[in-house]
Amino acid sequence: MKQMVEDLRLIKRGAEEVLVEDELVKRLESDKPLRVKAGFDPTAPDLHLGHTVLLNKMRQFQQLGHEVMFLIGDFTGMIGDPTGKNVTRKPLTPEQIAQNALTYQEQVFKILDPDKTIIEFNSKWMVELGSAGLISLAAQHTVARMLERDDFNKRYKGGQPIAIHEFLYPLVQGYDSVALKADIELGGTDQKFNLLVGRELQKHYDQTPQVVITLPLLEGLDGVQKMSKSLDNYVGITDAPDEMFGKIMSISDELMWRYFELLSFKSEDVIAGYRSEVQAGSNPRDIKFLLAGELVERFHSAAAAQQAQQAFIARFQKGAMPDDIEEVRLSTGGDAIAIANVLKQAGLVSSTSDGLRMIKQGAVKIDGERVEDPKLQLTAGQHGVFQVGKRRFAKITFN
Repeated sequence: MKQMVEDLRLIKRGAEEVLVEDELVKRLESDKPLRVKAGFDPTAPDLHLGHTVLLNKMRQFQQLGHEVMFLIGDFTGMIGDPTGKNVTRKPLTPEQIAQNALTYQEQVFKILDPDKTIIEFNSKWMVELGSAGLISLAAQHTVARMLERDDFNKRYKGGQPIAIHEFLYPLVQGYDSVALKADIELGGTDQKFNLLVGRELQKHYDQTPQVVITLPLLEGLDGVQKMSKSLDNYVGITDAPDEMFGKIMSISDELMWRYFELLSFKSEDVIAGYRSEVQAGSNPRDIKFLLAGELVERFHSAAAAQQAQQAFIARFQKGAMPDDIEEVRLSTGGDAIAIANVLKQAGLVSSTSDGLRMIKQGAVKIDGERVEDPKLQLTAGQHGVFQVGKRRFAKITFN
């Protein structure tokens, strides 16, 4: 009984919801290995730390002796997940999906135990299901029920188009649970509707409905938006050690605790000890060193983590500039250029609004001097080293 309580505590760590917890307890009490599923659509070639929140939970289930199924959604990827989208998403080609799926397989074993991981592709059973089977599957849900989804509902009320194939996405994801006979499915909070469809479909196919465990969406480096490559606020698990270390060190002290909770393999007691140290006056930077070091070591090596920390200290704590600053020439066209536009054109920020935000935060410097005026204009003949945050530099010359 004591072991079951400890297992449940580990499973619930960092989780947003467990639906239904009583069902999970009964399954754990059966003392049988559970089939734990999490699906990933190969819509991009690389995984980032946001994806690893689910992978970390899968790893915990492996440690508890359960059967983990890493599902690559090569079929659902061709549909395009409509979750959170206000427009119809353009499907990927089979070639793009195949290439991305290959890189996923290579990357996940930086976290999961390959000997205890079952990799599946949902095209396997969806192709076998065929068009007649897909029509039969579609008969299990109504349009009214689909429109209960927040993103579909908003698009419908806003007059935004919803393609018929987008309604298939939750059904196919749910059918994956039927095909795999999943006991538990993991997913982000934005996937709750799809995960619950899996429960309903399992009931229809006379299976015991899966337990649904939702996990929070990890905030990106800005601490506001969810981690995303398109927002350039991500840490890729294939990032170079120095880059990964620097990105982690750039997060706020408050966000650091969120990363510890969702990304660290340290125990809750150890993390609580870190909090106590900071509250007692320790420098949060030193605790952040531990987080950055742990993550770099996980995806690279202990030696790489140590070298990345030394490089970070040499570069930023001692005021040293990188040796390989990119040189950029910008044409003014005879007119002055606003500082926010300069930052965007030089690739130091993702947009002018992002540039203005960084200036207001005091994160922009020219030749080591902080830029105070968000309306600053740069003209031909000027030059300097422009810096955004602690890790983005460019030597800019204006023609």
